[in-house]
Amino acid sequence: MPSVFSDHMVLQQQDDVKIWGWASPHEKITIAPSWTNETYKTEASNLASWQIKIKTPKYGGPYTISIKGYNEVVLKDVLIGEVWLCSGQSNMEMSASWGIDNGEEEIAKANYDNIRFFTSPKMAANSEQNNIISSWEICTSESMKYASSAAYFFAKKLQQTMKDVPVGLMVSAWGGTPIEIWTPENIIKKDTVLLNAANKLTPVSYGPIKPGKAFNTMINPLIGYKIAGALWYQGESNVGSDVYDENLAALITSWRKLWGYNFPFYFVQIAPYNYGENHFGGVIIRDAQRKAANQIKNSGMVVISDVSPIDDIHPKDKKAVGFRLANLALKNHYHLINDLVESPSVSELHLDKNKAVISFNHADGLYANSKKSMFEISGDDYVFYPAKMKIKNNTIIISSKKVKYPKSIRFAWGNNVQSNLFNKANLPLSSFIIEK
Repeated sequence: MPSVFSDHMVLQQQDDVKIWGWASPHEKITIAPSWTNETYKTEASNLASWQIKIKTPKYGGPYTISIKGYNEVVLKDVLIGEVWLCSGQSNMEMSASWGIDNGEEEIAKANYDNIRFFTSPKMAANSEQNNIISSWEICTSESMKYASSAAYFFAKKLQQTMKDVPVGLMVSAWGGTPIEIWTPENIIKKDTVLLNAANKLTPVSYGPIKPGKAFNTMINPLIGYKIAGALWYQGESNVGSDVYDENLAALITSWRKLWGYNFPFYFVQIAPYNYGENHFGGVIIRDAQRKAANQIKNSGMVVISDVSPIDDIHPKDKKAVGFRLANLALKNHYHLINDLVESPSVSELHLDKNKAVISFNHADGLYANSKKSMFEISGDDYVFYPAKMKIKNNTIIISSKKVKYPKSIRFAWGNNVQSNLFNKANLPLSSFIIEK
């Protein structure tokens, strides 16, 4: 069987989950899970492979699963719970061993039998692979130290609300990689816009840049393994792209199609960082992520500009990141909380003579933590001038004496600019640029 089916694994609860493997052609196989008296039978194809769906109960365990043909494989310590795929580049990969806030304290108390990790090694290939050589691990101080911190804190927060429900984290992440390598190659190649952007990527020494290279090895072998949803933390390696929102939409759509259902997809907006003074490459990616979150159904984005120093491309507060992602899942997917867990987001721009009025969603208690306005305004010439702002309920009124007829508004528009506007949940407004 593929190594994603190993001792200590977590299967999605109350679902029809697919398991699969290899056997001699027409070998008869019997699957017997210990949570039921029912057995499942299938037969290997003439291509020496087999697959079957089995019903899982409500969360719990540990269980065993016996898979018997000419030989027998017994999977032990199997838990039933919630499974999340966690992918991206170094900020998803980043473990406590890299140095996170309160790292030693967190490592010491990270013994949770109900949290399990399946971490993919970094591998690339020109064609789709069918196995990842790894295994499920129980969350202990030792395993957590080298596992994804963002994923770990996501699971920890889920369990604070969901109590005894096991959480399985399948982590496929590779530092320094662009989004193109995580997208199926055929998706990029058949889209002229995405292919042109991919062809502009500059080779690097620490990973591949060609479309599909990590998808083939680190995502494709997992397709079919039932997941509750996906977490994504990536974008820094695409700074310079002006089509990242299209890239992200293509990745999400392709993954959902391959899995066969529209699972929730929650992602982290990259943090402010000085990518260079002579361009807006970083903030353009943040704005593209904002637009993608607005356009893609059953998705959500967390903004982290308030917990990220502008001089560190690897923010060390991964607890805030994981908790914010978990809050989106707890509210929008599990419907277990009804708190304000989203950052404010732009909903509408209305022009009133020499003023611009911006309305927001999730903006209850909107406030600024400094007197400085981070808004700029332009007319048809797109020459931007600093603008005054006035907060009125959940709207902001923008104006400048230098712009008689507003056309475009931008906020916190700089690679390393941190937002100073928050809602009552103390979640920051994303940088943005909009026009009427």
